[in-house]
Amino acid sequence: MVKFKDYYQTLGVPRNATDKDIKASYRKLAREHHPDANKGNKASEEKFKEIGEAYEVLKDPEKRRRYDTLGANYKAGADFRPPPDFGGGTGGFTFDFGNLGDLGRGGAFSDFFETLFGQAGLGGQTGAGFRPQGGPQGGPAQARKHDQEAEIELNLEEVLKGTMRTLQITQPGQKPRTLEVKIPPGVRTGSKIRVSGEAGKPGGGVPAGDLYLKVRVKPDPKFTIDGDNLISEINLSPAQAVIGAELSVITLEGNVRIRVPAGTQNGRLLRLRGKGLPKLKGGPRGDLLVRAKIVVPTNLSDEERSLYEQLLKMEKDKSEKV
Repeated sequence: MVKFKDYYQTLGVPRNATDKDIKASYRKLAREHHPDANKGNKASEEKFKEIGEAYEVLKDPEKRRRYDTLGANYKAGADFRPPPDFGGGTGGFTFDFGNLGDLGRGGAFSDFFETLFGQAGLGGQTGAGFRPQGGPQGGPAQARKHDQEAEIELNLEEVLKGTMRTLQITQPGQKPRTLEVKIPPGVRTGSKIRVSGEAGKPGGGVPAGDLYLKVRVKPDPKFTIDGDNLISEINLSPAQAVIGAELSVITLEGNVRIRVPAGTQNGRLLRLRGKGLPKLKGGPRGDLLVRAKIVVPTNLSDEERSLYEQLLKMEKDKSEKV
């Protein structure tokens, strides 16, 4: 008998919470209880695991739907046995990446989770949830290998330079094994990296399948991806837009200086060639497109206000002469 877990209570959200509300609450609580910020605090570490488990279920539409079928009849901590028709997990492989994401999961999920979803449900917080790619077809003569698919999350710097990830694979009845997986530069969301023969052996003479790592590139607050190009913004004062200026711009490789031409209009794109993303199969990198954003000042000194009033008068006189 396991104890029922109220995942909505864990995240502090109502049962009708939106995906956005669930994500916001998770990120707030996970940062608050992250082991790196609470070293040696066992209670906080356990809370962090509970938060990760709750988010793993409620962020996934299918898992959340199945969990919601239990209704609100159970209380947290009460003895729980799933209904006969619930359709829990079937077991399988679990994949656990080190150094994935900005929060991490921090450990295995509870017996309650595995009662509902089986080991096949594990893996979301590490970015390593998996999906079977194939299975036995008919008798032994037709048996074929089981491929597996896991999701891996990368930031833009890792897309630029490539990276190495440590992957731990656990198969029922076997010791966990660790792999070092090389992620090449230039991958994109949806790219798949094949790791031959590492999905584990299902037994019965069926050969080991391949593991496919499906890439998801994390959103970046400073850049928007547009194919091979990156788009960012730079703030300009009205004077800088009119007269022109030399300003510092953030790139994936540090700050560079850029010349803003005189008369730059709001929304104009300034191009920095070769400062975008690399291509997976080589070739020239994309560009960084810097969008000019003219910001009107709101807190003016007396001198600045006087100068703007003089400018306004000059513009008015000019228009009347036309």
